[in-house]
Amino acid sequence: MPDYDVIVVGGGPGGSTAAGLLSKRGWNVGLFDKESFPRDKPCGDAISGKSVRVLEELDIVEHVEENPHQVANGVIFSSPKGDEVQIDFPKKKAAEWRRERGASPYTNPGYVCRREVYDNIVFQAARKFGADAHEETPIEELVWDGDRVAGVKTANGDEYTADCVIGAGGSLCPVARGVGAYDRDPDHWVAAIRVYWDDIADLTDNIELHFLDSVIPGYFWIFPLDNGRANVGVGMLESKINEDGNERDLKALLEEAYEHPMFEGRFDNATKVEGSQRGWILPLGSKQRPIHGNGWVLVGDSAQLIDPFSGEGIGNAMMSASLATERLDKVLNNGGATRANLAPYEQAVRDEMWDELKTSHRLQKMGQHKWLLNFVISRAANSPHVAETISDMLADRDKKEELTNWWFYLKLLFK
Repeated sequence: MPDYDVIVVGGGPGGSTAAGLLSKRGWNVGLFDKESFPRDKPCGDAISGKSVRVLEELDIVEHVEENPHQVANGVIFSSPKGDEVQIDFPKKKAAEWRRERGASPYTNPGYVCRREVYDNIVFQAARKFGADAHEETPIEELVWDGDRVAGVKTANGDEYTADCVIGAGGSLCPVARGVGAYDRDPDHWVAAIRVYWDDIADLTDNIELHFLDSVIPGYFWIFPLDNGRANVGVGMLESKINEDGNERDLKALLEEAYEHPMFEGRFDNATKVEGSQRGWILPLGSKQRPIHGNGWVLVGDSAQLIDPFSGEGIGNAMMSASLATERLDKVLNNGGATRANLAPYEQAVRDEMWDELKTSHRLQKMGQHKWLLNFVISRAANSPHVAETISDMLADRDKKEELTNWWFYLKLLFK
């Protein structure tokens, strides 16, 4: 008999969601993470509204709202030439959308919450539902039974077996590496760096995305957190960082951004949080790779599901984990976690996310054109109707696709 029905590698939002939902349904789950919780995780800390549907499944929305966080009510965009526009997210009271189980997650408010706080909430929920949590237990390699993944081996040599292994270990997930699904394509990976600041001037409840000349193709962000703290950073495609053999230094670009005329005075009396500067890499959902096989599935960053335009990955991590648990719940005692039985999971992920990921990828490529950014943000800054139109599009994934249609931009000329 295996040690567990399912082993989950990685205790972030995707892994802990999978472990929690499976444990809630009565399965014996082992949850492994190389660190001890709570722990910091380099990230922009933005949590899209689609995460709320899964937080509801775990019954922990209230836990998030009881802990330090900031509700994001809108987004501020600025263009390379310096125009700025505030786009409000469609407003719904929390009690309203909490009652609407099954409603579209794309109209719910999002959060900005430090990963040290948020990840621990989801991790402890998994433990509460019965997952056997192994902290400070890095996974060294997979255990195989012929061509089937049958378990994991830890760094200290211990082996644990399971009917299925879920890879949720982030961009460098040992499960993805072990099954040959790891693909480091610089055209589809982003490098980023973030720093926490206290007391930045003029901080609001809007997330800020600034398309500065110096960081295109990429952006500089300021995301408001609790108690006057902010997550500040810059990210860029890896292929552009090393374009033409001229490597850009993200740390230097971040320091330059603080001094940009657009932010004059905002950082004068602000303080960097010591030790908070950290870099990381993000595998974007703009290129498909296998996310299931014989005895294994991948979720979240391990499955390369990060939004190519916004860089947000928590929502898709939790959604993919939810889809994986639905499939595993059906097959574990009905034919097992075979490649064929797990194939509908991969299809469900594509059906749920791929159209939106493709749209975001097109937006990412269009965002590399400074003239287009200048044009759209200028029109939105000077036309409430245009700003409202963009707000609706950002909130609705079907309408969002219109942003990739050149006809939409032609119509802007006459609005």
